[in-house]
This record gives sequence, structure tokens and C-alpha cells, in this order.
Amino acid sequence: MNAVTAAAPPTAPRTAEPAILVSGLVKTFGRTRALDGLDLRVATGEVHGFLGPNGAGKSTTLRILLGLLRADTGTARLLGFDPWADAVALHRRLAYVPGDVELWPNLTGGEAIDLLARLRSGHSGARGGVDPRRRDELIERFGLDPTKKGRTYSKGNRQKVAIIAALASDAELLLLDEPTAGLDPLMEVVFQDVVLQAKEAGRTVLLSSHILAQVEKLCDRVSIIRLGRTVQSGSLGELRHLTRTTIEAETDGPLTGLAELPGVHGLRTEGGRVHFAVDGAHLDEAVRRLGTLGVRSLVSHPPTLEELMLRHYGDELPELAGLSGTGEDAAPAARGPAAQGPVAHGEASDGAAGDGTSADGSTARGDERGRA
Repeated sequence: MNAVTAAAPPTAPRTAEPAILVSGLVKTFGRTRALDGLDLRVATGEVHGFLGPNGAGKSTTLRILLGLLRADTGTARLLGFDPWADAVALHRRLAYVPGDVELWPNLTGGEAIDLLARLRSGHSGARGGVDPRRRDELIERFGLDPTKKGRTYSKGNRQKVAIIAALASDAELLLLDEPTAGLDPLMEVVFQDVVLQAKEAGRTVLLSSHILAQVEKLCDRVSIIRLGRTVQSGSLGELRHLTRTTIEAETDGPLTGLAELPGVHGLRTEGGRVHFAVDGAHLDEAVRRLGTLGVRSLVSHPPTLEELMLRHYGDELPELAGLSGTGEDAAPAARGPAAQGPVAHGEASDGAAGDGTSADGSTARGDERGRA
């Protein structure tokens, strides 16, 4: 594969714009409305979780941000620029890891990492824009044998190649779409560590993941989407305040007056112990009331991210089975080497034509280009 010389990356704006700014994004595939006015704001330097079950619109959004699809209406800005009009140049400033990576079968893992670096950065050196020490450190930490051919790698090892290539690069923005699919739990811990290091270095990460514990550990803010729309966005603390917290307490005095408080649900008492749930807006009032009863012990359980998801998807429990594993969105999957090089496979449920981005950053938009 020959590298293609690309235009110089656009100069970053002087104003402190968000790394990603999406407003009112709409995208349809035939009769399927994949995005229905989606909004998304990702601040520069944060790790942002992008959540929703299969078919919610996550992959469609990512493909628009990569310049592989053009939205029907709405606006999208990536690092201050248009991801469709400036796709080739912007790909020099970002790295993308899909959830199902396919490598060049006759290249070793190490050769694939180096080739991806050259194609993304446009550098002609042996390892492009990759820091060789960082590359070798990541290879060691992920336990990857870089001398093996791509065709011999398991799914997990193919994911490792893409993750290493992305995180060893100098990309300002990392778009990660189910990046740890196929990794064992120990490697997921390594992944979390290196993403936090990337954040400390000032890089921005948009993470789409079904592993909610991973999102809770890594993300500064999250956006929850449903049916192509953002239904909740904020820090975990902000989102938890919008739903119920579970309280367990032991008091000296009689447990009176709690059931009458606004926002208290499912109150149960046993001896001097009480258990109830309280809406976030009334949490302070409930705690103050407990204080008047002579609290001996109190334990609060803020809602988990899973419970926050159930707040919006509780009527779709079968779909939520996908939130503990991996899966493809309803959007058509990328064909050909992705923005960071590897290939994301999968068929669209709507049958729309797939597109791809070449590893050197140039775009192959297929039918979408013809419709532009």
C-alpha cells in the first residue's frame, strides 16, 4: 500500500473550542433514521463516554466525525473544522480504533504498527510520527509479540495492534469504538492505564464502550443516546444527582417522618435500621432528617452507570444485554482500512453501502460521496 501525500493539517484555532461539537445531527439510511437531532460536546483534554445499546446511533456518529458519512442536516466540528470537508487533513490529527480490526495478513504486528504510523502522519521515516520508546513500551505492556504475522493473530491481538498504533502516535484526538473487544480483563486494566496517561498528556478521547465499569473508571463526562438523540450528558456526579440514591442507616431514635418526605421511595424499617431510595433533588433533605434521629451509621449507594442507563432504557431490557459485551451499531460498518489503518467489519441492518477511510487519511466514501 502506497502512502498518499495529504494536505497540511489545518492550523488549530486560537480560541479554546471543544474538541468535538455536534448539533442537531440527522442521518437516515432509507427508512431508518439513525440520528435524529443528536447533540454532542466533548471538551478538549477530557475522556468522554459515548453510551447506548446497539442501534442507538453511536457508530453512525463516529463515522460522520471521521468524514466517512455526510449528515443530512445538522453541524459537526472536529478540532474546530468540518470533518467532511477537511477529512484528509484532520486524519493527521486523530487516531481511530474500531471494535473489529483486520490487519494486513503478511505483515508482522510490528510492521503493521509502523506502517499505520507512517500512513497516518505522512512521515517517510521507518516509524513515522510514533515515539519508538513509547511504541516498544506499549508492545511490552500489552504482551504483544510483534514478530508474528497478522494472519496468525487472535481478535484480541489484532485489537492490541490498533490500540498500540493509536496510543503511540502523536494524535490529539482518539476516537475509540469498542476498542477492548476481545481483550482479557488484565489487558483491559492496561488499556485503562494508558488511556489515563493519554489524558494526562492533554489528549482528548471519545470512548464508545459497552463495558460500563470501564466508562465509570475512565470518563470525565458521558453522553447517553437513545434512538439517535442525546438524552443525558454530563459528569457522572451530575447524572447521579438526577436519579435515586439508596440509603441505609441505623439511628438511636424512632424512625418517624421519613416516609412523608418528598422523593423517598421503598422505605423499609427493621428495628433501628432503615433502608430507602431517595431522588437526587431531595437527598440533602432526607439526610438532614436522619440527622435529627441520631444517626449511628449511614451508608449511601449512588446509582451506578448501569442504573443510569436503565433510567432511559428500562423498557428495552433485551437490548441492554449488549451493554455488557460488544456489538455493532445499526449504521453501516466501515469497509477498507480505517482512519488509523485497521478495518472495521460488519453489515448495516438497513443495507446501506459501506464506506472506508484509507490508512493514509484519504477517504473512500463510496455511495456517500456520490450522494454528496
